[in-house]
Amino acid sequence: RRRDREVSDPAKIREIIAACHCCRLGFADGGKIYIVPLNFGYQEEDGQRTFFFHSAPEGRKIDLIEKTHCAGFELDTHYQLNPADTAAPIPRGFKASLVWQVEFVREEDAKVAALRCIMRHNTGREDWSFSPQAVESVAVFRLDVEEISAKEHA
Repeated sequence: RRRDREVSDPAKIREIIAACHCCRLGFADGGKIYIVPLNFGYQEEDGQRTFFFHSAPEGRKIDLIEKTHCAGFELDTHYQLNPADTAAPIPRGFKASLVWQVEFVREEDAKVAALRCIMRHNTGREDWSFSPQAVESVAVFRLDVEEISAKEHA
């Protein structure tokens, strides 16, 4: 709707993603919406954008992934209220991205790589190791980006 706020430059979109540390994953659940905030890891290989998440191996989110393999995803950063002299709507800054396809990562080496990606995004460190028990006890899933959009309002 607001093309003047659209961000289409891939480098700018990567910058937005890198600045975020919490995302909201939204699922359709029997006519209702279930949204959960998560930390994440992100990688881009050969033009494919992928987000990684970890979770307890059971629960509502896991059930919904198994059922639909589909979710909406939102990021925002640099949020701020801009002061105004009137009670009219207050402009704010925001940036958002959207992705859809969700799949579990089940192979041990791929799970470790995904967990390292999550830790790298959140800490900047590359040197993480995980015990086999830790890897086995956690669910890891990935969102492969089919569509991404971003808007910015200064």
